[in-house]
Amino acid sequence: MHILDVVSARRLALACTGLLKPDWTGFPSRSRGDADRARRTALHAIERMGYLQLDSVSVAGARSHAIVLHSRLDGFDAPSAEELLRPGAPIFEYWGHEASWLPMDLYPVFEFRRREFAHHPWWGDVVGKHPEAADLVRRRLRDEGALRSSDFEGANRGGWWNIKVASKILTHLWSSGEVAIRERRGFQRVYDLAERVIPPDAMARPLPQSEALDRLLLLALSSHGWATGGTLARTWRLRNRAADLKASLDRMREAGAIVPCALVADGTRTAGWIRPGDLDLADRLGAVRPRGDRGVLLSPFDPLLWERTRVSALFGFSQVLEIFKPAPQRVFGYYCLPVLAGDRLVARVDLKAERRSGLVRVLSCHFEESGRRRGMSTGAEAVRTALARYGASIGLEPVGGPA
Repeated sequence: MHILDVVSARRLALACTGLLKPDWTGFPSRSRGDADRARRTALHAIERMGYLQLDSVSVAGARSHAIVLHSRLDGFDAPSAEELLRPGAPIFEYWGHEASWLPMDLYPVFEFRRREFAHHPWWGDVVGKHPEAADLVRRRLRDEGALRSSDFEGANRGGWWNIKVASKILTHLWSSGEVAIRERRGFQRVYDLAERVIPPDAMARPLPQSEALDRLLLLALSSHGWATGGTLARTWRLRNRAADLKASLDRMREAGAIVPCALVADGTRTAGWIRPGDLDLADRLGAVRPRGDRGVLLSPFDPLLWERTRVSALFGFSQVLEIFKPAPQRVFGYYCLPVLAGDRLVARVDLKAERRSGLVRVLSCHFEESGRRRGMSTGAEAVRTALARYGASIGLEPVGGPA
């Protein structure tokens, strides 16, 4: 079994997910030029990451998917992220890690999930329970074209479990593949018949589940660098299929696509996997000396951050999300964005955008021990550069933060 130390695994993770210089992986790092060129660069970044998770919270001035692209693409215009999904785009929206934008060539891969979602995991056979309403939804989409949930009659009484029947039916039909999301308007999904959204060649060649799992696990590993089998499965929410996942990993190992590799930290070994080429990349990254005074903000839903145990092992950083905590119980703030400087997470800031005043306020700034070890002046400079870059991306002036 190959061995990887924490520093090598950490830098490999940053390189593979596009957060180190592109010299190492060819990941795009700038969003320059006209709008079409910037759009192509953003779409290429999604292709390289494998998915872009969506979230509706915009209190910091941009939603998560815009912040993830901003953190990787210098000069990225955050509002343009809302326009990436549109007719003809090489991405589609579906259940990937969570609700995500995915490269179109993954559409055939998720055939197994669309089959499973014929019986919706939350609402059961909602179409069978409401056949007349389902027929009305289908007929209106066929005759009128793309529609939002709000275009259907019925009061939404509030709360996830009280969504009007039409919304449940649309989600069911989308999850099972009968309809697709054509675009988003004001972050609202716009639904249409799948054959009007998904290219015919993508719909015509669904992959068998065994091939689909091989493809998904290898894609997850390509963006993590090193990972445990559990992390690879959780990347795509592949639950309750341990035997299938083991068979997939065994097939890829026999084919030489992956090799066993243990992470060694504090005398403890954690078994995992790595691609052979990434072993060489990890070795070369040992010579990297990332600058610690240039920071960038990360979304709390960044692909680097959602696996809390992994983040703790690689960065010594406790990733927390306090949105659902009452205000008096929050330690860091409502929607904290970690600050990445070089190869360390050195601070976190809680932000609130004020469009009318043209400002984004720093409500709190907490430095990590890694930021203090670098020296408060260096850590503070990393936060300042991160805030300046973010402010330029969202079109607001940062106020507050370190002096």
